[in-house]
Amino acid sequence: MRAVGFAAGAAVLALAAPAAALPFDPEFATHAWLATMGEEATARSNAYFEGGYLIDFAGTALSIIVAALFLLLGWARGVRAWLERTVKAFPLVAMGMSFFYLAVSTLLTFPFTWYVGFVREHEYDLATQTLPEWLSEQAVGIGIGLVLGTIFLTILYLIIRAAKNTWWIWGSAVSVALAAVLIMAGPVFVDPLFNTYTPMEEGELKDDILAMAQANGVPADDVFVFDTSRQSNRITANVAGLFGTTRVALGDNLLSRTSPDAVRAVMGHELGHYVLGHIYSLLIMLSGLIIVSFAIVHFSFRSLAKNERWGIRDIADPAGLPLVMLILAVVGLFTAPIQRNIIYFHEQQADMFGLNAARAPDGFAEAAVLLSEYRKMEPSPLEEWFFYDHPSGWNRVHNSMVWKAHEIAAGRLPPSPGGPPEGWRPDFVVMREGGATPAPAPSPAAPSN
Repeated sequence: MRAVGFAAGAAVLALAAPAAALPFDPEFATHAWLATMGEEATARSNAYFEGGYLIDFAGTALSIIVAALFLLLGWARGVRAWLERTVKAFPLVAMGMSFFYLAVSTLLTFPFTWYVGFVREHEYDLATQTLPEWLSEQAVGIGIGLVLGTIFLTILYLIIRAAKNTWWIWGSAVSVALAAVLIMAGPVFVDPLFNTYTPMEEGELKDDILAMAQANGVPADDVFVFDTSRQSNRITANVAGLFGTTRVALGDNLLSRTSPDAVRAVMGHELGHYVLGHIYSLLIMLSGLIIVSFAIVHFSFRSLAKNERWGIRDIADPAGLPLVMLILAVVGLFTAPIQRNIIYFHEQQADMFGLNAARAPDGFAEAAVLLSEYRKMEPSPLEEWFFYDHPSGWNRVHNSMVWKAHEIAAGRLPPSPGGPPEGWRPDFVVMREGGATPAPAPSPAAPSN
């Protein structure tokens, strides 16, 4: 019995024993990474990102104003009446009204689009396109948007006319189905219109990415590089598509601006989206917001357009499209934070998957700092909850350092210090100070898979 007592006591002591001491303080290491930016670059990043808050609200306000103009000036009523006299058939009336609304609203909001997408990006040295190049891509994007948007709205009005009081349920289902089709078609038909995709150069880094993909069940037999440098200097990558259209791709800026470990870390994150089924879960979660939004449109439309206000007969009248858009814009003010948090949840999962798949925490921290060129690193908790659809740079670097410290303590990573490699600074900081572009520093963290 005494032996049993000693054994039980030893077991209790073992369970109560403290975990292995961490080799460095993750908090201190996080601040060391963030300090590489310096005050000027940090202020510039904060100004750019915080300006985006106002731009979001301004964009919504502009959408509401444009929709109100269609109603108050009688444009929607007049175009609907003209279409009924000429093409007569309801599907053609709905199609014509949809095209007219999308085309005119795009034209009216184009100065805002130009400022946000071209002028402001150049003011912050984030864009690389000339105005003619930017306008050319805008023309392609607007053309695609007009065609797809017109088709979708026409189908939606046919559903409204047929289903009447339950259209908002069926319309939501069709919206999600069309989104899935676009996700499948995008990598094959849309993306090549804006960028050139070429197989990644053979080498150890490509082999590592493919090994990481195949080890986690991603059906990839090649890695592609696309010329994102033709549009901007941002670093980006993706694993896009569904079923047979899945493609692993990374932007050329990621290769030219970051270390191999940062490339592995970013690709581990992107592979995580695929492995964790985020396309499906995002479609399911966001479908809830679509249903709620369409339901609000349905139940508020009648009271807003009663007595044929603005010449609208009922919700199935295409002349009511501006009112539908106005209601959706207002509802979007309240659903946008929820949508961002749904995306945030998935991004945080992909971050942790990437850390475990690539096992390159310093590479992940390096990428997070480079992304801070245009993302505020240290927001308040409320600010991050309301405006962020990705974890903040501080959170990403801190999670990397916590993961690294615990992996070293557990003996699964070789010992190395916390914080950035000695002398490392973000390339955009060095370039703005007039120095030569620094070569990406190899991460001291750990070997790749």
